[in-house]
Amino acid sequence: QVQLVESGGGLVQPGGSLRLSCAASGSIFSIDAMGWYRQAPGKERELVATISGTSGTNYADSVKGRFIISRGKNMVYLQMSSLKPEDTAVYYCNYRNQWGTAYWGQGTQVTVSS
Repeated sequence: QVQLVESGGGLVQPGGSLRLSCAASGSIFSIDAMGWYRQAPGKERELVATISGTSGTNYADSVKGRFIISRGKNMVYLQMSSLKPEDTAVYYCNYRNQWGTAYWGQGTQVTVSS
């Protein structure tokens, strides 16, 4: 079993920055993929960024050059810069093991508004 707990969301003005953190516990292996997804009201959940020991990093086109995903021991981070109103969403941490089982955190709200 894997448990994921996100933190770091909040309200930020356009052009601002936020750093999301996700603490993982349980059967975590550095080779497996961790990542961030987001879901805006009325929209489907979408990939933001992933990081794994085998595939490196992967970003959605909409966040390339603005967001950076990184990983520590049982942690994954998302540094978000130059935030736009369209980045407003609930951000979810994700862990996917080598057998394809996916785990999700409870989500953290990010609101970009003046």
